[in-house]
Amino acid sequence: MVNSVSELVGWTYSLAPLGDRALVVTLESKSESGLWQVAAALAESLRSARLHWIADVVPAYASVTVVYDMARLPIHETAGAIPYEAAAAEVHRILKRSRETEAAIPRVVDIPVCYGGLYGPDLAACAARAGMEEAAFAERHASAIYRVAMIGFMPGFPYLTGLPPELGQPRLASPRSVVPAGSVGIAGGQTGIYPLSTPGGWQLIGRTPFRLFDPERSEPFLLRAGDALRFVPIRAEDFTCES
Repeated sequence: MVNSVSELVGWTYSLAPLGDRALVVTLESKSESGLWQVAAALAESLRSARLHWIADVVPAYASVTVVYDMARLPIHETAGAIPYEAAAAEVHRILKRSRETEAAIPRVVDIPVCYGGLYGPDLAACAARAGMEEAAFAERHASAIYRVAMIGFMPGFPYLTGLPPELGQPRLASPRSVVPAGSVGIAGGQTGIYPLSTPGGWQLIGRTPFRLFDPERSEPFLLRAGDALRFVPIRAEDFTCES
């Protein structure tokens, strides 16, 4: 059996099975504020290994889920191993190697956003709660550099860290039944972008014409965990949906 707990750049991690086709790498630390960055880096290391038996890698705030194809696992290299043990041995090897590699410079993605008006119906209320003018609130939101902590909730939805504290907002008392795709919202101390039209309770301050999720693209998700992101204000007349 693979040793389940090892030191990794100041954090510890444990491996555990998730059903019969996946395993979870759970990260732990005395300070959990930066675990999402470790999770994003480990996920990228696992993807970069290009192992044909890994079907998917899903980073979260403090974990990475690895989905594998049992038929392709190199079980013959681990005599008597069950599929989980074979997968865990390979994942453990990759994670040990990753701590010897310098952290990659994050990819920077610019996201155009039209703030306020029909595209950001909650901007005025958000600005008022923050004691700002709408333009100042939008400018402050766009001036920050964000990082994608994880993709979740729905396909392609980025949870972004880096929101200036003074811009934090409560969730809506009653969620909207429909939030348009591309809507940029704030809830608590986070900001995010709705990739699809869906119900939602975040405060909407703008919208992007970019498509964050498109199953027809070779890479369906526009963003991935670990990316750096900048919002670039655009005018309503320049709002043209990405094809």
